[in-house]
Amino acid sequence: MAAWNSFEFRVLSFEFLQTREKLVKNNTPEMTNDDFETQEIPESPEEHTPDPQPDGVDVSPVQERAERVKAQIGQVIVGQEDMLDQMLVALFTGGHVLLEGVPGIAKTLSAKLLARTIASGFSRIQFTPDLMPADVVGTPVFNMKTSEFNFKSGPIFSNIVLIDEINRAPAKTQAALFEVMEEFQVTVDGHTYPMGSPFFVVATQNPIEQEGTYKLPEAQLDRFLFKIVLDYPSLDEEKIILRRFRNDFTGALRETVHPVLASSDIADCRRRIEQVYIREELLDYIAAIVHSTRNNGDLFLGASPRASLALMKSAKALAAINGRNFVTPDDIRYVVFPVLNHRVILTPDREMEGYHVREVLDDLVKKVEVPR
Repeated sequence: MAAWNSFEFRVLSFEFLQTREKLVKNNTPEMTNDDFETQEIPESPEEHTPDPQPDGVDVSPVQERAERVKAQIGQVIVGQEDMLDQMLVALFTGGHVLLEGVPGIAKTLSAKLLARTIASGFSRIQFTPDLMPADVVGTPVFNMKTSEFNFKSGPIFSNIVLIDEINRAPAKTQAALFEVMEEFQVTVDGHTYPMGSPFFVVATQNPIEQEGTYKLPEAQLDRFLFKIVLDYPSLDEEKIILRRFRNDFTGALRETVHPVLASSDIADCRRRIEQVYIREELLDYIAAIVHSTRNNGDLFLGASPRASLALMKSAKALAAINGRNFVTPDDIRYVVFPVLNHRVILTPDREMEGYHVREVLDDLVKKVEVPR
């Protein structure tokens, strides 16, 4: 009897489940394809939103213009490819360049030739120990006819400004460059005079060990995007120099360099470089590198946020010059030394031990994890 009751219970349970399934099916509206398409799946709040993809900005005009400039300068200058690339990066990002090296390695010549490739104004200022700030930015001059003071602008009012041997002048004269290099304006007697566009300063200096030089203040050094340290040419490069100029004692070859860029071309390059794509991880990579300079036992002074911005701008410009509309870690590592070498100071102990800033920066960059 118990066995029959158990069997009967299972049969009734099966019939009950079938009846319930029919009732549910009859009361449930049929789902169509449109119903599936219109249903929205809520996004998980913890889901990471990926970075936007490169916007596809066309950087080929930047690369082509850079190649034209380098081809013109290459008619005279032998080697120095890194210097030319870095000068173009600074020009296209609105920065300034400090060239350091011993006399006779074409620092001034390179700056003058770069100015010749651009159809804009050019002026040269020779810094000397007796140079005054007014000799650089200008000064009010009394007009006898009108009995008024008129501002007479100094040589800094130009587009491409070459400051030769900048560390020959004392600190008060160098301080005259603070405002104009950072804010692109000059204030004299309460009146502000804006600079034209482009405004690009190329300064040269001899190594501090040379006699009769002054050390530039840290605040002024920080206003240079790059400090480019130049060395002697290689043996093969020096052979090419001798063969190129063996029949040119007067420098007539320099006259073959002619303008290939207009001011509007430089402005267009800047707009395109601003749109070059850089991943969030690479921005964090830049921040980590700069932050590590402030917590390094070998450095007395670390880099400021201005250095972080300089690294980002330089990496984007370098990518564009190389024909890419996106930044890679190699772009950042390439510009680390020219951007940071004049912004950090070794501790006295490391200086006495003969350490070089390059060694410290190379070791510092190796310790920062590279984004994948």
